[in-house]
Amino acid sequence: MPQLDAKVAAIVDSASKEDDSDEDALIAALEDDDELDAFREQRLQQLHTEFENARRLRANQHGTYVEIKDEKALMDITTSTKLCVVHFFKPDFNRCRIMDNHLESLAPAHYEARILKINVDNCPFLVTKLKVQVLPCVIAFIDGIGVDRIIGFEGLGRSPDNFTTRELEARLIRASVLSRKKVNDDEQRQGKLKKKENVEDENDYDDWE
Repeated sequence: MPQLDAKVAAIVDSASKEDDSDEDALIAALEDDDELDAFREQRLQQLHTEFENARRLRANQHGTYVEIKDEKALMDITTSTKLCVVHFFKPDFNRCRIMDNHLESLAPAHYEARILKINVDNCPFLVTKLKVQVLPCVIAFIDGIGVDRIIGFEGLGRSPDNFTTRELEARLIRASVLSRKKVNDDEQRQGKLKKKENVEDENDYDDWE
């Protein structure tokens, strides 16, 4: 996806965390920059385009982390939405709750993708079709096609039981389903605290069927 100018990206990302819907305020923030140069018009155009895109996506529930309870509805979303991340979970699995915490932290900043979850008990057809056997299972979709799959906590962090929100974000960026790094140090610390609160039961994922 197109690379935003670093100054524009910083303003847009800051505004998204504050749920700022005032485009004039965003433009003023950019115009106040002492280093505006020959790229000024390009940056203003990028900011306007990104703001309009963000507003359109948020109107369609981007930037939220919600549970979809009907598998047909989930299939409709993944096939009609450019970028999706879907967490297949069971509510009584502690590792699924840990994954929930990280995805819930990512969703507000990463409005470019729909980030969703569905209880595996509500989607038997998809579970079979996608061969979901280990939970948590997170699948990244682009135009309805799965481009990456995270099984359990595999491929996250330096050990199977220890990963951060930033590492999950980096994995999804590499899959091209998220646009760029947006997790800041405060959010990273909060993610670590949430993880520590939930590590008591570390052995409740594996084959769930």
